[in-house]
Order: sequence, then C-alpha cells, then structure tokens
Amino acid sequence: MSMENFEVWFERGVTDGLPVVPPTRERVERMLAGTRRERGELLGEMPPNFGRLTVEKAAVNAVMAGCRPDYLPVVIAAAECACDPAFNLHGVSTSTHFSAPLVVVNGPIRARIGLNASFGVFGPGYRANATIGRALRLLMINIGGARPGEMSMSTFGHPGRYTYCIAEHEEASPWPPYHTTQGLAREQSAVTLFAGEAPHGISDHASRTARSLAGSLGWTMAGLWNSKHFPLYSHTMLVVGPEHARTFADDGWSRHDLARELYERVRVPYRSLLPDEDHGESTNLRFSKEPPAPDALISKFPSPEEIHIVVAGGTAGRFSVAIPGWLGSKNGSRPVTRAVENGLT
Repeated sequence: MSMENFEVWFERGVTDGLPVVPPTRERVERMLAGTRRERGELLGEMPPNFGRLTVEKAAVNAVMAGCRPDYLPVVIAAAECACDPAFNLHGVSTSTHFSAPLVVVNGPIRARIGLNASFGVFGPGYRANATIGRALRLLMINIGGARPGEMSMSTFGHPGRYTYCIAEHEEASPWPPYHTTQGLAREQSAVTLFAGEAPHGISDHASRTARSLAGSLGWTMAGLWNSKHFPLYSHTMLVVGPEHARTFADDGWSRHDLARELYERVRVPYRSLLPDEDHGESTNLRFSKEPPAPDALISKFPSPEEIHIVVAGGTAGRFSVAIPGWLGSKNGSRPVTRAVENGLT
C-alpha cells in the first residue's frame, strides 16, 4: 500500500479521527531540521503505556499533525512537560474526567511561528495553534497509547482533545508574561502544560473597578466542577481578556492581587456546602477528620498559588475564560513549564 494512501493510517489506528499527513522519510528529515537535538534523544516515557518518546518520534507525529519544522521545538517542549511526573499524564489520559493538556506558549517564538494569542484564540484559523496541539494529542495516542474507549476513558472528553494550544497575548497584557512567574526570563520562549476542561466563558460588560470585576469573575467561577465543591479539587486557569485585564491594571492590581482576591472573597459557610434533599453533592472537605464549624467560611480555591492567570483573546469584548483543572496537587495534575530551545530560523 502506498504511504500516501490516507486510508492506511486509519487502518493502522494512528490518527485522531482526522486525516494525517503521511510521515514519509523526506518529510520527517525536513521536520528534524527544525531542532538541533539528536533524533535518538529520549524526551521521556509517555504514560499511560510509557512508550519511549524520542525526538524522531516527536518529529514523525508533528509531520502527521501538519506542523512546519519551526514548530518542532514547541512540540518537543510540550511533550517533555507531558512526560514530567508532576503533570500526571497517566491520570489525565485514563480518567473518566474531561480534561485535556492545554499548551500555553510564551516568549518570542510566538510571533516567529505565527501563534495566535488574540481574537478567536481557542478557535480555528491558525496553523501553528492547530497543529502543535494536535501533534501532542497524536503523541499521546501513538506513543502513550491513550486511545479513546481503550485506555482513554473520559466520559465526555471535549473538543480540546483534538487540539488545545494558545499563546499568551503579552502585547495586550498589563502584567509580566506568565512564564516569568515560573522563574524564566521574559526573553526566553516557554511552554506551560495545564490539564484543563473546556473553556468556560464569563461575560462582564458592566464592571468598571477591579473589585467589582473580581467579584463577577470569582462568583461565576464558584460553580466550576460543582457549586458545592469548596474548595475545588484542582488548579484553575483564568484566561483574562485584554479589556478585563486593563480594568484590573487601571486600579493598580497585579496578577497576584487578583489571585489573592479570588481566594479571599469567594467563600461560603460550611453549612451551605453539606448535602441536602435539594442538592446531593457535598463539599470537597467531606472527608476531613474534623469538619469546620457550621459558619466557618470555606474558599472555592485551595490557595492563590493554584490560580494561574494568563492574558489572551481579542482586544474588543469584556470577556474572560475559566478553565478548571484535573484533581489536586497531591494526586492530580500540576501545571508544568519548560523552556523552548532557540529556533533555527
């Protein structure tokens, strides 16, 4: 059978349900020209099957996804994040939960390869976003073995399981880029991998002060996972739209100020979180040895440090997006940030 026969790849079970670019030797060699790293270098063992992920295998799947060679360093960094035990790809891949690895890109490489950070940032139309996110998913299928209905048992999944990749809109942000909060320099390109549900849109066109807007965003986020799950099981990403970010900055609020406010303000009495005949679910504290006092205020978020704030989206429209994560920092997934090697272009 010809390698260019698209049906072959479906028969081999190596696609995500969409046609792939056949990874001919010529195409793979061209892809490998996008990195200085050796083709046989081991990037990690990818859960849940712990397949050996090399630079060459990353290149093969990048070809299949439709990447250009200058995208490969981003794909490699995302794959390394996925193989980091802190990310817990095994749990993310096999859980009945909805989550998918979201790739967030910072630094100069965004402009160099044409990543979208602005209008429609979670949507179609940009090759770099679409194919980088897809390459990671193909690696999860073909190296990690996370095939839906076999090892990947998500009850619903979500569209980000095809591709889930954005860039931070650093030019429209009043705050330092997100990756600088993880110890990297502004001029360094970086990838952050976050195990997230689908984006939950939040609209607030009325608030004109930081305090008012924080309350609007925070109390909308109070329903994430479940309205009685205080605190959340997981890390949470808040993608603040540029117009909302400007409102915070105009009042002198930093990224940390916003995270702290959300943690401190979005609280309800413990008694309101207990199950009753009208709402069977219960607080995440239900397994505590010593329950809090009935009127003790419980925060929606485990800590300010588990609220990750980036700025992205178009510059018109007073919207933001909340993305809850997968389980907590003890047994769940923690966001992982890696530097991206300097490109060759």
